[in-house]
Amino acid sequence: MEYELKESARARHLRITVHPDGRVVVTKPRRVSAAVAERFLAERREWVEKAREAFRKRMERERKVGIERILLPKPRRGSKAYKEAVEKARALAKARLTHFNAAYGFRHGTISIRNQKTRWGSCSAAGNLSFNYRIAFLPPRLADYVIVHELCHVKEHNHSERFWSEVARSVPEYKALRKELRERYR
Repeated sequence: MEYELKESARARHLRITVHPDGRVVVTKPRRVSAAVAERFLAERREWVEKAREAFRKRMERERKVGIERILLPKPRRGSKAYKEAVEKARALAKARLTHFNAAYGFRHGTISIRNQKTRWGSCSAAGNLSFNYRIAFLPPRLADYVIVHELCHVKEHNHSERFWSEVARSVPEYKALRKELRERYR
């Protein structure tokens, strides 16, 4: 089986990642040899093949219904490209929050940019807003939706009708944008 072997100073355990395109990445701590990592992968071959097959079937279903996935850039953490993306996301978030908050007038806390795997943004109970650095790569209408969504959580910390009506004040087409973000961007 073809795979990529990565060594990480931060890793504490061996890890296998199967990507939607079928790539397999084995991440190992520095103290673990390549031979041990290869045995680890061989022992989990059946699981890897099942995961690859599940991704293949999902991609086939999406192709049949016409859903086209868009892969956003994912620069290596710490690289120049990553740092530039973080700064671009920070500038975008601050500018668009200022723009939209002129209409809302909500008092939010700090703004932070993070490298989150499963979230585009979040709002803490204290009103601090966090955004995924990858908003810098989204089309402007989708980045605006994410920013307004989190801004509205400052007032409504839930997804109630009141929350969605706040979002709709600035982004009336939020349902279509939310669906597009979930279906096409990962």
